[in-house]
Amino acid sequence: MRGYNLRLPLDLLVVASANPEDYTNRGRIITPLKDRFGAEIRTHYPLLLDDEIDLIRQEANVQAVIPDHMYDVVARFTTEVRTSSSIDQRSGVSARFAIACTEALSGAALRRAAITGEKDPVARIGDLMGVVPTLRGKVEFDVSEEGREQELLIHLARKATAETWRQLLGGNDIRPVLTSLVEWFDEGNTLQTGDVTPGASLLGELGQFEGLGKLMQTVEPELAESSGLAAACVEFAIEGLWLTRRIDKDAVDGVIRYGAS
Repeated sequence: MRGYNLRLPLDLLVVASANPEDYTNRGRIITPLKDRFGAEIRTHYPLLLDDEIDLIRQEANVQAVIPDHMYDVVARFTTEVRTSSSIDQRSGVSARFAIACTEALSGAALRRAAITGEKDPVARIGDLMGVVPTLRGKVEFDVSEEGREQELLIHLARKATAETWRQLLGGNDIRPVLTSLVEWFDEGNTLQTGDVTPGASLLGELGQFEGLGKLMQTVEPELAESSGLAAACVEFAIEGLWLTRRIDKDAVDGVIRYGAS
């Protein structure tokens, strides 16, 4: 100032984050700044599924009940998106994708509760397909996939659902329960659900299903039983039966109907 050099002993620490690559194709953001920082910390996405789930639980702001199997599906869905060749790997898929997906699931469950009067909103697997369109802005797709973004995300979400289903319901001990479900549909019964179908209504269509307790114990052994959680377990089991081509499914205007194949 006015010809005098002033040196102020500022006790400051500057930390900057960097995307894998910026969106103007000028290269990595950190490169022109690297010589100005004392250190560069390289991070990576969670390598283990449990770590991904822990991160989602820690960061997602949810008001509805998100069952454990839904956390598993979201984590697998995120991994599928990250490893897909149709996604621009230079831009990456951050943890915000999984967090946004979980918060959207919570919002879908809260919306259903507000419409139907349910006291304890619980996210279900059917909610996932409804929130997929909201995630398109979280991902940079390869230019060859233009126009197919939503179709691709739905495919990856179904793939993740099938993986979780096989993990939880692929054992021999639960097979009789699933077989009885398939037989119930083979008898000409149908089950209708949707984004505004209350859990009690879904369970009422199924009737006195003897294997419900076993199903809930297998899918959600840690959570307290409720009609909303029971409906989530049933919907998850039935969706998996459709994904493994053991029953049929029709979806029209947000209404999903399962029946015999």
